[in-house]
Amino acid sequence: MQTFISFIFVFGLLVFFHEFGHFALAKLNNIKVHKFALGMGPKLISFNGKETEYSIRILPIGGFVKMEGEDEASDDSRSFSSKTPLQRISVLAAGPIMNIVLAILLITIISFNIGIPVNIIDKVSENSPAEISGLKSGDEIVKINDTDIEAWQDIVDVISVSQEDILTIGVLRNGEAFTYDVRPEFNEENNRKLIGISPVLQKSLGASIRASIDNVILIINQIFKFLFDLIQGKASTEGVVGPIGMVHYVGEAAKISISSLLYLAAIISINLAILNILPFPALDGGRIIFALIELIKGSPINPEKEGFVHMIGFVILISLMVLVLVKDIMKFNPF
Repeated sequence: MQTFISFIFVFGLLVFFHEFGHFALAKLNNIKVHKFALGMGPKLISFNGKETEYSIRILPIGGFVKMEGEDEASDDSRSFSSKTPLQRISVLAAGPIMNIVLAILLITIISFNIGIPVNIIDKVSENSPAEISGLKSGDEIVKINDTDIEAWQDIVDVISVSQEDILTIGVLRNGEAFTYDVRPEFNEENNRKLIGISPVLQKSLGASIRASIDNVILIINQIFKFLFDLIQGKASTEGVVGPIGMVHYVGEAAKISISSLLYLAAIISINLAILNILPFPALDGGRIIFALIELIKGSPINPEKEGFVHMIGFVILISLMVLVLVKDIMKFNPF
């Protein structure tokens, strides 16, 4: 039950933010929206707004925003197809962008709750290089050799890649400046040099937002690196999972902590954003490509031809989803 509730929570967040992005930009561009749905299949709950039907549906496998003239010809001045290419691109890109926004929001919540490491020593490990040299809890590290220190990550970066046998570390202690010579030790488990200190964690909304953005950028870079390696045959598909795999990992994260669940939700949200923005037919990215082509050539693309391309893309995507689903069943054995 915990796994099911956790999955519905994560799914609801991801789909709501994604579809709300499309919905909000459609409204901003004065596009008529007929339906806003979370889930697929028969309706569980629905109500009608001024011109939009809002619903929650029985199958938690997606969601959709139904706009006038999105997939069919329409003479309505408020149809999706009647808008300029840039307006349509803004609507299409809004979904993936909102997934990135969600990831930043979730990681910010985690970072603020846990605290951001600052360049002040909290604990010094017993018999560590730091203790032997004379460093103490409460020392603010301001310089290592010739490098000025402003954040804890600066300390990690300098120490972990240092080639020197001895580091000269400058600290502030009770307002006074001191320097200590510290001999770092190579830690095989972490595969880097350490001196045996841990940071003070401070709650700061601004620092949490900055750390969250840095984290999201790092994850995006890692995902694109994986995709490029996968295309070149340098990466395994072992880490690629479908709905069953998502349910499994969401359940495992929920058992650990709410922070683990939120962090996994953030990672899935970033993956969803990147997947949707890829220039593949039927995805938001594929539709954006057609809008860009129209913008460049200065005239609309034949709707029937574009629809046919998206249909082929949709068939390919469904085929890939079936393959991933079979792989999930073999790996996780849900039955």
